[in-house]
Amino acid sequence: MKVNQLKTSVAMMVVSTLIILTGVSISEPAVANSATEINIGVDATLQRFKKEVNGGAQFLNKAEGVLVFPNVLKVGLVVGGEYGEGALRVGGKTVSYYSTAGASIGFQMGAQSKSVVLVFLSKQALNSFRNSDGWKAGVDGSVALIKWGVGEDVNSVEINDPVVAFIFGNKGLMYNLTLEGSKFSKIKR
Repeated sequence: MKVNQLKTSVAMMVVSTLIILTGVSISEPAVANSATEINIGVDATLQRFKKEVNGGAQFLNKAEGVLVFPNVLKVGLVVGGEYGEGALRVGGKTVSYYSTAGASIGFQMGAQSKSVVLVFLSKQALNSFRNSDGWKAGVDGSVALIKWGVGEDVNSVEINDPVVAFIFGNKGLMYNLTLEGSKFSKIKR
């Protein structure tokens, strides 16, 4: 358990340091302070998802569970870090809260705020996620990153993966856009 806390602390330190070094100013906090704030953000993100993704409401109805991070802040200047908090919804109700954190090294410069929606399409994938002690995308489970075009109905895209992700609402430019290596850990709120 201490290793997970250390990794989260390092990711938060990297993000904080890079914000200071790059002079990035954000209007929304990267970390929600309460369950109420997280739920308000999740509600707004899901409404936006349903509005912006053609067929989004119908697609979410097929889900066994939906993990929503309304605001994940990623900053990078050679070394990068990201952090955000969200909620897992099953049957339309919040069942637990999670954080996502990650770090990366490589060609990157800038800051980005994004919303992440992970949709669990199989009960087995959802149960595996819920029963894990920290779940890492690309290691503990494969996540298909979904991109859609204007006017394209998400239900017309053939999806065979048990977990799919939608990333949208980017603010700012970032060279690297992926969930690989992102760690998802249960938090108490």
